[in-house]
Amino acid sequence: MDATVSSSFSAALPEWLVAELPALAARPLPDDESRMALAIELADRNWREGSGGPFAALVVDPATGELVSAGVNLVLSTGLSSLHAEVTAISLAQRRLGRWDLGADGAELELVVNWATCVMCYGATMWSGVRRLVLAGHGEECERLTGFDEGPMPDDWMGEFERRGIRVHSGVRRDEAVEVFRAFGASDAVVYNARGATGR
Repeated sequence: MDATVSSSFSAALPEWLVAELPALAARPLPDDESRMALAIELADRNWREGSGGPFAALVVDPATGELVSAGVNLVLSTGLSSLHAEVTAISLAQRRLGRWDLGADGAELELVVNWATCVMCYGATMWSGVRRLVLAGHGEECERLTGFDEGPMPDDWMGEFERRGIRVHSGVRRDEAVEVFRAFGASDAVVYNARGATGR
């Protein structure tokens, strides 16, 4: 082990997604269906490109349909376990807007994710300042089909969001999201649970 103590870290979106950003920024995202279609598309491509797990997230301004940021899971490409799609999208939105509170000045930004958050991203979403969380679905399908450990979520996780001013809508393009997990699970892609098997 190197004796030098690290003092910084950085991360960036994978090259394939950076190349797509101009087109994605121009893509109309007028409603939940179109936004989730993009999140599922990016999630499927992400694992196939080897960047990380089959997860993607968007921060969107619903008033205009503008894509504020797009994030994918970067655990494998960065070697950093905290760089899940939600953390990446939230961080990029905060950097772009120059503020840690995405709800400042009455902003009503929303986070669009291709499945319910893991326990880490639950906290990240709660403290981000987004005002709405849009999910493809929630339930046991993700863990069962992919092998990922999503952690011990509170039983009333939706209610906890709602009580903090974050509206939750789940069930947008659910079947399409599940098919991405099914394809991932049938592959030999790495499952990076720290306390369990790291692959198949």
